[in-house]
Amino acid sequence: MKLYDQLISKKAKLSLVGLGYVGMPIAVAFAKKIKVIGFDLNAKKIALYKKGVDPTHEVGNEVIEKTKVEFTSDEKKLREAKFHIVAVPTPVNDDHTPDLSPVEGASTILGRNLTKGSVVVFESTVYPGVTEEVCVPILERESGLKCGKDFKIGYSPERINPGDKVHRLETITKIVSGMDEETLDCVAKVYELVVEAGVHRAESIKVAEAAKVIENSQRDINIAFMNELSIIFNKMGIDTQSVLKAAGTKWNFLKFYPGLVGGHCIGVDPYYLTYKAEQIGYHSQIILSGRRINDDMGKYVAENCVKNLIASDKAVRGAKVAILGFTFKENCPDTRNTKVFDIVKELREYGINPVIADPEADAAEAKALYGVEFADIKDIKGIDAVILAVSHKEFSGLKMKAVDKFFGKGKKVLLDLKGLLDRKEYEDAGYNYWRL
Repeated sequence: MKLYDQLISKKAKLSLVGLGYVGMPIAVAFAKKIKVIGFDLNAKKIALYKKGVDPTHEVGNEVIEKTKVEFTSDEKKLREAKFHIVAVPTPVNDDHTPDLSPVEGASTILGRNLTKGSVVVFESTVYPGVTEEVCVPILERESGLKCGKDFKIGYSPERINPGDKVHRLETITKIVSGMDEETLDCVAKVYELVVEAGVHRAESIKVAEAAKVIENSQRDINIAFMNELSIIFNKMGIDTQSVLKAAGTKWNFLKFYPGLVGGHCIGVDPYYLTYKAEQIGYHSQIILSGRRINDDMGKYVAENCVKNLIASDKAVRGAKVAILGFTFKENCPDTRNTKVFDIVKELREYGINPVIADPEADAAEAKALYGVEFADIKDIKGIDAVILAVSHKEFSGLKMKAVDKFFGKGKKVLLDLKGLLDRKEYEDAGYNYWRL
């Protein structure tokens, strides 16, 4: 009996290695069709899942309570599964080189619990070649098995967008690949169990890896162009949002907007591609230029906050500044690689220690990663400047009456990074209003 048939007849199990924003929704989706083991090293996270709590907010507590996923932090449970999906993060080091330690660690754990006849599929975003050249040797070393003979491998890049309730695992076409036709067919059929939008069978594992890494690189470059335009138009005294609104009336104008580019995808993936390019002797020009622009936007925002404080006759050192929003994107608790912290660091260089409020953020994560503690938005008063940094639903509906209460005496400085508020309304009310 083939592995796919064993899975749907529930004679074999699927394992999900890594239960974060990507892995957990995948495990939950498959558990509606087949037997699933959900493994993560974080015992505290596993305990929450077992209690029916979703710390990622991706599917919600009610779904976690009802799921049939067998959550565990015991790696030996992986021996019960034959189809394995690895969905661990792939961050970058401080020097922007790929940090493959999570995927190497996952491969090590899975390798020493791998059994004959298994299929291993990696979902982590990597540069072309990592699956076959980095992960396979680890799996072989730890298991004592031979790839192609004792087990097979595939690659199917994740496309889950944290916090997005529309573009979900089920509704996004899934790229799948395998080391041979038989593996590709198996991987495709397994994913077709849960992906309603269907799958795209890539020609090779390297093609699938490359497709994923350029998706976010393309978006990063487009946002960098918007950020550069915002810098230029700001110097010209032209409102960027108004320019984009006008240009957007043309049918083929791409609707991107300026902003902070953080998180564990768009702000990271381009570095994986440029790293591999440099290994083969090519130094990226466009991709790295875009990265430099986007990486500097936090500093640019802080500088404009200072300029607007000065223009409003307010002292810079010791100024009271509030930042609303800290996560890397709206309506999501994830603070990893948030560029809002770049604003915080730069403001501190000017002698400003901003107060930060974010009702959506994972407070424990922010404290552990950045040493940041959040204030209750109700306690924000007597402020000189407010930076509206993230368009959480709690902030997008703010009325001027509520915004007024944040400020103290003198000119009100408001930096609306996402363009959530009506510029004319606030300028007419006497605000010193600025946006990207």
